[in-house]
Amino acid sequence: MDGSQLPSLNQVPETIEETDQLVSFLEAQNTFSFPALENGLFPAAIAHESTGYQSIWVRDNIHVAHALNAVGKTEPACKAAATLTDYFIKHRDRFDNIISGKHHATEVMKRPHIRFDGNTLGEIDEKWAHAQNDALGYYLWFYSLLALQGKLTPTHDSIELLAAFVHYFGKIRFWEDADSGHWEEARKVEASSIGTVVSGLLTLKQYLDQSQNWSQLKYGKKLVASEMVDELIQQGQATLSEILPAECIQADPLLARKYDGALLFLIYPLGLVQGEMAERILEDTRNHLMGDYGIRRYLGDSYWCADYKDMLSEDDRTSDFSEDQASRDKLLKPGQEAQWCIFDSIMSVIYGQRFLESDKSDDFEKQRFHLERSLNQLTTEECRFGPYLCPESYFLEKGKYIPNDITPLLWTQGNLMMALHQWKQTVKARR
Repeated sequence: MDGSQLPSLNQVPETIEETDQLVSFLEAQNTFSFPALENGLFPAAIAHESTGYQSIWVRDNIHVAHALNAVGKTEPACKAAATLTDYFIKHRDRFDNIISGKHHATEVMKRPHIRFDGNTLGEIDEKWAHAQNDALGYYLWFYSLLALQGKLTPTHDSIELLAAFVHYFGKIRFWEDADSGHWEEARKVEASSIGTVVSGLLTLKQYLDQSQNWSQLKYGKKLVASEMVDELIQQGQATLSEILPAECIQADPLLARKYDGALLFLIYPLGLVQGEMAERILEDTRNHLMGDYGIRRYLGDSYWCADYKDMLSEDDRTSDFSEDQASRDKLLKPGQEAQWCIFDSIMSVIYGQRFLESDKSDDFEKQRFHLERSLNQLTTEECRFGPYLCPESYFLEKGKYIPNDITPLLWTQGNLMMALHQWKQTVKARR
């Protein structure tokens, strides 16, 4: 494709051929480049070391690996999942010590670490908000999903690890455990974390039912009964029924949160929330969080708020604010939150899946609308990082929204790749 045939990024392609051309063009621009370490793990972003995003996050790896798997790129997805398994097995004592009571989950640095050195699978000494049940839930969900799909075969050690996850979630009483969640901030009891754990447990149960492998699920010499998994699922679902469609309903106004983009992931990729509740969350996101450039994580989000780089040093921008979020929140002026690029593409996938079931024009138009927004979030020639890249977010700098320093973000890339893949299914169905 020469320069005169550049596909339009201002509108969604109309045909399968145009969609394929657009995907091929973006692949040629490295928009969908997912450079991995030798062991298959993905850094969160292809960014300067000062951002800290060269580290490995469990959550980001699962989202990227799931996106690759969803579009048929199974090998790199399985490789990342296998290495994450090696990492958790290497540090199994973190689960065991909390399960046994030797350490307490209130000691955040004693919990399983969800951010680590990918090259060595070693832990990073820096204090971090490791109380992130969603990250652990995502791992359990995706590993169980790959096993369910027959794309990897669990070993004795990995089955024991899955049993440790079950006991760990029971020990910390995940349905009432305050964690730092998707955004690694102030700890609270949040629906997006509880739902992710429930999804992990449900998928594990599905795999064990299908494979008839329950007899292998042992913690030490003790069998993990299916009833234990069922009870944990029921506890989580009961709590979700009290909280949703909000993210957090704790009495403390600093913790209560009605709207949060992380709730979208309970709809897709997890498939946990459906029907009327899914519709509520989607409409809440559209009505309360959507901006001109992207979608806010939540109202009052101070991360990459207006003129963020002028107010915080390079080292402080991605620091752990989980225990002192108020100091960063003082920097935010109302309505000037960063607008993120990981959500529109997920919403496009959700509406696309709904359209294939409903054949409703409203679902089709919303799928198209959010895909168009996702394409318009790609960087242009004006961007100092180069064109056709997927930013983490757009933030206000001297009155103008520009991509933040975490550009490109692999999570955004994966979501856009899935949105285009889903769009192709829609175009096929409408032929």
